[in-house]
Amino acid sequence: MFSLHTPESGDQYRFEIQLTGVWKVEYFSSVKSFMPNIVYVQIFFKFVPMTFEEVKQVLKTKTVGIAGCGGLGSNCAVALARVGIGRLVIADFDLVEERNLNRQFYFYDQIGMLKVAALKQNLFRINPDVRVHTFDIRLCQSDVVEVFSKCDIIIEAFDKPEMKYMILDAVHNYLPETYLIMGVGMAGWGDNNLIKSRQSDKLIICGDEVNAIADKCPPLAPRVGVVAHMQANAAMEILLGANEHQIHAEK
Repeated sequence: MFSLHTPESGDQYRFEIQLTGVWKVEYFSSVKSFMPNIVYVQIFFKFVPMTFEEVKQVLKTKTVGIAGCGGLGSNCAVALARVGIGRLVIADFDLVEERNLNRQFYFYDQIGMLKVAALKQNLFRINPDVRVHTFDIRLCQSDVVEVFSKCDIIIEAFDKPEMKYMILDAVHNYLPETYLIMGVGMAGWGDNNLIKSRQSDKLIICGDEVNAIADKCPPLAPRVGVVAHMQANAAMEILLGANEHQIHAEK
């Protein structure tokens, strides 16, 4: 909350600006208008670089929803737990199988467990302070709205294209102010340079957008892990803001 005092009239004006991340006021600039007692005010903000402890202080107040706890969802959840996210809402109906272990963050002794239960167990072993809310359900549109309505960000982590379309439609129509980060195209191996992210308003897509899962193009740990961590990284950028102290590639 900021206050502005105009000496000419003695009036005091208060206004509020909501910002994501940690920011500071660089400087104020005010210009009188041609109308009496009216001043136009410009406020210049600058993003504040943060230590890891400061990052955790911000992230512990945030909630991320993850739809699907397979290769994308389990690895993305682990990445967010490691950096100090405060609350995760995870949903999946499936059980851990041996064939999942080539890319999903589970262990051999967890085979047969519900994925949401096994993942919650693993997240607590990494970060006992993270709050994990689990939903053992096969999500439909109404479930997406009910389960994830209080999340700051939703991570899409489904295998099947029809489920990706379902959550995209649900968020677009019923949760339009919520960021949705999708994973599209991560099957196979190699072709690192094809993997990218792009953004359109509150939709972010990570992956190569080409290589769909197939018998002869299976999902494997390296590429799936890259995309899952890109999703987690995109979520951090939304919640914290861009890091000025990084060297950014030219666009």
